[in-house]
Amino acid sequence: MKNIKFANLGQYGIIIAFVLICMLMAVLHPSFLTLSNMRVILTQVSINTLLAFGVTFVIITGGIDLSLGSVLAVSGIVAALLAHPDSYPLVVPIAAGIGTGLLVGAFNGLVITKSKVPPFIVTLATMTIARGLALIFSKGRPVSNLSDSFNFIGGGQIAGIPFPIIILIITFVACGLLLHKTTWGRYMYAVGGNELAAKASGINVGKVKMLVYTLCGGLAGLAGILLTSRITTGQPNAGIGFELDAIAAAIIGGASTSGGTGTIVGTLFGALIIGVISNGLDLMNVSSYYQLVIKGFIIVSAVVLDSLNKDS
Repeated sequence: MKNIKFANLGQYGIIIAFVLICMLMAVLHPSFLTLSNMRVILTQVSINTLLAFGVTFVIITGGIDLSLGSVLAVSGIVAALLAHPDSYPLVVPIAAGIGTGLLVGAFNGLVITKSKVPPFIVTLATMTIARGLALIFSKGRPVSNLSDSFNFIGGGQIAGIPFPIIILIITFVACGLLLHKTTWGRYMYAVGGNELAAKASGINVGKVKMLVYTLCGGLAGLAGILLTSRITTGQPNAGIGFELDAIAAAIIGGASTSGGTGTIVGTLFGALIIGVISNGLDLMNVSSYYQLVIKGFIIVSAVVLDSLNKDS
């Protein structure tokens, strides 16, 4: 009976934690719960959440992806280079940016599945490669003069709702359906839970890993487009450290570093918790240096709780 109660607490604990943190921030700063600030938070977390959705797939299969920030940067640069006014239709820079992310993600998956090199090493190398490509493509300079239609992606609104929030909602639904309602989603959990057993049951583990790393790269490409559009400039140094926030969101949301567990809903709330804490600290004028320390403690706490949960 105790185990059942504990499981239920673990299932809803992330939502309870989110509500409690919001209540605390509301007490500490009166303007926190205003509608305008809620829109700001959702807009700010949209990019990190897209990255976190992608890395959730990877973590569930027992992997990791450290190249997210660099993939975001090179995808944003490629999109920006094709997004100048009167150059190409809007669909071209969007397709090019997402396509770049998909290609880098597929490269990660291919090397990991064919060489058996640990994902940590492969994606660490890809992080450097992608960052170098971003600098080469941009010649080390920001890419500006983007079209109004492209800038609308990150700065526009539909019916008063910022477009990044709309993209976030659509991506959340799509990723949730893929992970929780399809055969591929079940394969991801099976591979992360026990790779040898998954192979013995007939699952093509290589294909599953190729899928998750490719999807992770594609979502990083979409995030790169969103960030580039939002700041109206392609920055070759964009996204530095973003992979840490994305991984933290997934782990806080319940994804286990040993694989086999994690949900898209949990990752969403993990990203929201990070966003709410950052926003609240900004409202209280807490230095960004201290925010990094606090964020680090949050990540350590989430990993420790995950370890304790596995041992219980």
